[in-house]
Amino acid sequence: EGEVIAYNNPPYAKFAEKGIAARYAGGRLPNVQQVTSTIEALELEPASLDAAIFVMSYHDLYWRPADGSWPPTDPAQLLAKLHAALKPGGYYVIIDHSAAAGSGIRDVDTLHRIDAAAVKAEVTSVGFKFAGESKLLANKADDRTKSVFAPGVQGKTDQFVYRFIKPKK
Repeated sequence: EGEVIAYNNPPYAKFAEKGIAARYAGGRLPNVQQVTSTIEALELEPASLDAAIFVMSYHDLYWRPADGSWPPTDPAQLLAKLHAALKPGGYYVIIDHSAAAGSGIRDVDTLHRIDAAAVKAEVTSVGFKFAGESKLLANKADDRTKSVFAPGVQGKTDQFVYRFIKPKK
């Protein structure tokens, strides 16, 4: 019954063009508004969102491929926009591939993984409160040293699921 904003940056929208077209074909998702924009140009109404969910994409805020095909992004700018756009009491959920503890963003370019503790510290530094985690997607068999696309680990990575809340003041 609600409205969903499906956000992609221009390079990802081009990369996933066929899949995106198939997903929305025939008016299948009439309550979904597709937004393709750079973070700098992204406009979100203040206190308009009940929740924001990032699935396997938070690390992409830091990803810089050697071919230059992905634009530099400013994670702090995006977090500020999300914080302003969420209603008080709104949730921000992040699901991503776990990197080795203490690695920060070091493994983003090579492994497409990010350190969960670094994400938690960054998100809480802009005013979100940590509101819990789920171990549902954890996989202790993944040693977090291989690319998420490596045979044997692809589709079976250790993942973290964090929930943050925008305080009600």
